[in-house]
Amino acid sequence: MFSGMLSYQFMVNALISGLLISICAALIGAPLVLKRNSMIGDGLSHVAFGAFAIATVLNVAPVEFALPIVIIASFLILRLGENSKIHGDAAVALLSSSALAIGTFVISVTPGVNTDINSYLFGSILSIDHADVIMSVVLAIIVVALYILAYNKIFAITFDENFAKSIGVRTGWFNTIFAVLCSIVIVLGMRLVGSLLISSLIIFPTLIAERFSRSFRGVTIIAVVVSVLNFVVGLTLSYVLSAPTGATIVIVNLVALVSAVLTDRLIRHRD
Repeated sequence: MFSGMLSYQFMVNALISGLLISICAALIGAPLVLKRNSMIGDGLSHVAFGAFAIATVLNVAPVEFALPIVIIASFLILRLGENSKIHGDAAVALLSSSALAIGTFVISVTPGVNTDINSYLFGSILSIDHADVIMSVVLAIIVVALYILAYNKIFAITFDENFAKSIGVRTGWFNTIFAVLCSIVIVLGMRLVGSLLISSLIIFPTLIAERFSRSFRGVTIIAVVVSVLNFVVGLTLSYVLSAPTGATIVIVNLVALVSAVLTDRLIRHRD
C-alpha cells in the first residue's frame, strides 16, 4: 500500500512537506496554546486565504505573494493586541473576517477567473510542488534551531512574560519571531489542509499532549510525536479512502483528542 502511495510524486511531496510542517506546527503551537494565543493561527489562515485569492486574480505565485501579507498581518495583530481599545481576540476576528470576505468577493466579481475556492479553504495535495518541499525543509531547520538555542527563553515567555522581561529577555522580539514563523507555517500548510483547517495542526497536538504531561518539555515532545503520527495516519487514510486529505488529517486529530480526553478521565477516575 505504501509503495503504491509513494509511487506518485505528488504524494511524496505531500508526505515530506506535511511531515516537516507538522513538526513546525507542533513546536510553534505549544507556546501559542499554552499562552492562550492559539486563535492567532486561525486569524492568519483567513488572511492567507484572502491573499491567495488576490494572487489568483493577479496571476502571480500565491505562496510568494501571500507570505509577506500574512507576516504583515501578524504584526498588525500584535500591535492591535497592545491597544487597550481593541483586545487581542477582537483584533484576530477583525482581520480574519475581513480577509475572508475580501478573498471571496474578489474571486466572485472578477471575470475570467476559473479557480476552485475549496482548494484554498480545505487544501489540495496536488498543489504541493518541489518549491513547497524546499521551503518546508528551510522552515523546519529554522524552527528546530530556534528551539534548541532559545529553549529557556521560550519557556519563560510562555509561562510568565513579565518575569521574562524582568530578567532581560526581549519578549517583543521573540513574540515577533513567533508571529513570523506562525505565518510561514500557515501559508505552507494551507496547500495541504486549507485555510479553514490549518489552525488544527497548531492546536490539536498540544491539547492532546497536555493530557499526558504537565511540563513544557514533555508537552512539546509529545505534541511533535502526535502531530507526525496523526499526519501520517490521516494522509494514508485519505489515500486508501479517496477522501479529502485536509479533512481526513483533522478528523484523525479530533479522534486522537477525544481518545486522549477519555483516557485521561479514566486514569483520574481509577486514581
